[in-house]
Amino acid sequence: MPKIEGTERIDQYRIRVPKGFVQGMRTEGIIFVDEILEQELELDSVRQVANVATLPGIVGKSLAMPDIHTGYGFPIGGVAAFDTEEGIISPGGVGYDINCGVRLLKSNLTRDEIEPRIKELVDLLYIHIPSGVGSTGKIKLNYEELKKVARKGAIWAVEQGYGEPDDLQRIESHGCLEGADPEVISKKAYERGKDQLGTLGSGNHFLEVQYVAEIYEPEIAEAMGLFKNQVTVMIHTGSRGFGHQICDDYVREMIQATKKYGIELPDKELACAPFLSKEGQRYFAAMKAAANYAWANRQCLMHWTREVFLRVFKLSPKELAMSVVYDVAHNIAKEEIHMVNGKKMRVVVHRKGATRAFPKGHPELPQCYTHIGQPVIIPGDMGRVSFVLIGQDKAMQETFGSTCHGAGRLLSRTQAIKKAKGRSIKQELANRGIIVKSAGKETLAEEMPEAYKDVSNVVDVVHNAGLAHKVVKLKPMGVIKG
Repeated sequence: MPKIEGTERIDQYRIRVPKGFVQGMRTEGIIFVDEILEQELELDSVRQVANVATLPGIVGKSLAMPDIHTGYGFPIGGVAAFDTEEGIISPGGVGYDINCGVRLLKSNLTRDEIEPRIKELVDLLYIHIPSGVGSTGKIKLNYEELKKVARKGAIWAVEQGYGEPDDLQRIESHGCLEGADPEVISKKAYERGKDQLGTLGSGNHFLEVQYVAEIYEPEIAEAMGLFKNQVTVMIHTGSRGFGHQICDDYVREMIQATKKYGIELPDKELACAPFLSKEGQRYFAAMKAAANYAWANRQCLMHWTREVFLRVFKLSPKELAMSVVYDVAHNIAKEEIHMVNGKKMRVVVHRKGATRAFPKGHPELPQCYTHIGQPVIIPGDMGRVSFVLIGQDKAMQETFGSTCHGAGRLLSRTQAIKKAKGRSIKQELANRGIIVKSAGKETLAEEMPEAYKDVSNVVDVVHNAGLAHKVVKLKPMGVIKG
């Protein structure tokens, strides 16, 4: 019996949300879950998959990954593609933290070299990586300079000395989406963004020092420069208040556009506009600017992380060899070419809490990865593990080249705080050998491991369904939380 009445199990890893689950569905929904994760499905998130299927111009299925949970309009973990001629674009399909994403760094250090000094390392990282709600950083920008960030993304950061040109080669879209328009962004967004570049933020954002605990695909791991017990660093953050304000501004504009173009919605949080309309193109250009800000943000944080490692271990840059494995966006909309019903079609793919997972040979991959496919970085909670996967052909056939983005929340923030009452999450993690430094005690409670699904279960589904294959498992040693 399916947990959610009206859904149907297709096979071991997929359930169907049939047309008719909600009125007006133009296509069916597909959710990638096994029987274990199906028990954690929320009715509201399944209804959101169905609601997305009602939107004009949707092509293929309305999709959700195994880390699905309820979001704003679209589910988190959702993927939907729309015809660029007949379809829509929706801020709810990207989310408030535009281009929230993950960057993975590798180094020449090993677990044994780091362990005796992990507390010192975490303390110094905490000093140099600004974190917390509304945190501001070392970089102060005027409007004109911030417009350059919006246009150039991570390229701007490297030009200012925050990193090396080689870093850009291993970032999705090389850290810059063309077509960003700084003139369609509100003064309020600039005001929120001008002091926040180079900050981690709060909530589920983090910087984590890890080591490679297990290797599943030795040849692919080697091609990525990863080896057993190697120290890595994972940075998870996005476009901060700049992107949040852009989303907020355009949700309001889209509510008016929805009325103007006579689009009927089952939920006002799906507010949208035809992709080619003036409103649709304005949002797309503003979203690209926020995406570029996020890539510049992760670039700056990487630069300071590298500096802290050099200082603590007194190594030369060549000896440390800290470099990017890959940087992926998991809240974004992109124009891409996909095969739909046997024909090549230009679509705008919304990935909200979903990661691109292109297979080997795809023309958008950096040259160093064309022979293996795109690295897919999947963080877990701070007490368990994270994974690096590799994109597969089946993702192109079934999910517009997409896979999951993380563990997915199991408890709301309020529920997590209630469950953590009377406990020291910091001490519990220390007992597992994980040193955590956080801007607030409440953040640790909100983000405690039990607040999330087990990422190993999530990753097993996408691995077994053939969307992306496991390459390495990473274990945390030290964590900076917002």
